[in-house]
Amino acid sequence: MSKTRIAFIGAGNMAASLIGGLRAKGLDAAQIRASDPGAETRARVHAEHGIELFADNAQAIDGADVVVLAVKPQMMKAVCEALRPHLTAQQLVVSIAAGITCASMAKWLGEQPIVRCMPNTPSLLRQGVSGLYATGAVTEAQRQQAQELLSAVGLALWLENEQQLDAVTAVSGSGPAYFFLLIEAMTAAGEKLGLPRDIAAQLTLQTALGAAHMAVASDVDAAELRRRVTSPAGTTEAAIKSFQAGGFEALVETALGAAAHRSAEMAEQLGQ
Repeated sequence: MSKTRIAFIGAGNMAASLIGGLRAKGLDAAQIRASDPGAETRARVHAEHGIELFADNAQAIDGADVVVLAVKPQMMKAVCEALRPHLTAQQLVVSIAAGITCASMAKWLGEQPIVRCMPNTPSLLRQGVSGLYATGAVTEAQRQQAQELLSAVGLALWLENEQQLDAVTAVSGSGPAYFFLLIEAMTAAGEKLGLPRDIAAQLTLQTALGAAHMAVASDVDAAELRRRVTSPAGTTEAAIKSFQAGGFEALVETALGAAAHRSAEMAEQLGQ
């Protein structure tokens, strides 16, 4: 990426996170441009990262090697159709907009090399994970550019087919909200058991953080880690059995299936 020129269409939170990650990895500010309709957003991103910003999308992509589409899904069609006359065949288009398929983008942009990504919100803290899918027009060098771009904010994983992005959306795209829900529930339960709310919240948050660190650092899977902390006839076993009696695993499967189904539905609706 040392010589790659990158243009962001949209300079909202996720784009700013990517820009910050690239700058932290040593990319010069002169290599990055962005466009955004909001004057306040342009001023803030310029002040934070020192890059050049434009109100006009066409100006931002002039001379770029990689064009990152970081706009709301509902705006993608209009943005792509307006960009089409200004793109060159060699420019890689990377989309981080949820629910917009490569086929839809190709219809609006023309036959550009396209990488479609599904990052998640912890990317804002550079602790994210993204699923990536590349069309056949993407070269190996361009795959590497996309890999390094998304790796600036976390883990980047390539997928074999585009339909798998619906599953990525269900597991990691929406996933932070599932953990937040569990944190909410555990905090409330701790309070009902007699803990002050702030203590219950701190215990829950630190336990979630510690468990995640253990799972990431361990050389065994989550099931084995669970077994190791579940003593026979102990307190943890009592809780786990209660979860399982309530159909915990089936509920998680149903919930993720609903998210994946909705992701596919949105792609069909937004791709018209």
